Amino acid sequence: MERFQVPSREEVSTNNQAIFDNLKKAVGFVPNLYAYYAKNETALGDYLALQNRKTTLKAKEKEVINLVVSQFNGCNYCLSAHTQIGKMNGFTEDQILEIRTGAASFDTKLDALAKFVLSTVQNNGKASEKVKEELFGAGYTEANMIDVVIVIGDKTISNLIHNLANFKIDFPLAEELQTADI
Repeated sequence: MERFQVPSREEVSTNNQAIFDNLKKAVGFVPNLYAYYAKNETALGDYLALQNRKTTLKAKEKEVINLVVSQFNGCNYCLSAHTQIGKMNGFTEDQILEIRTGAASFDTKLDALAKFVLSTVQNNGKASEKVKEELFGAGYTEANMIDVVIVIGDKTISNLIHNLANFKIDFPLAEELQTADI
């Protein structure tokens, strides 16, 4: 028996069962990551509130952050999920693979964002002055930067949960990068 099991609806609290029902209506299923959070009475609701908070960032920008952070943290679950979400937000497979390297040559604003995110996670929040200037030069504001860091934190939480528990990935597996790890 594996140590870290994803609970079924019947194995979680009444409150979490209601969240499962809402997720099933909205997404069509309850992703294993969300189900795993439900082992804790409040974690699933808290995490969804963080993930769904009002932000200054567009969906595509959030996906750039999610993909760069998940690649950096080596989380195959989140890479697989956000590859699918990235495609739903208009990115091609090739663009997604490039974003995961910390670049987006097809869009100067997203490129500045990807480079900023990678520098931020590589340097524990101490992004280089160059990438900070490029971020602001691309039109991002300090309010945007705060939201970027919140999304980095959001994605890091999920990356760490999956990397620790290593439960089954319930999305089509993301392609492995053919370049050196970032």
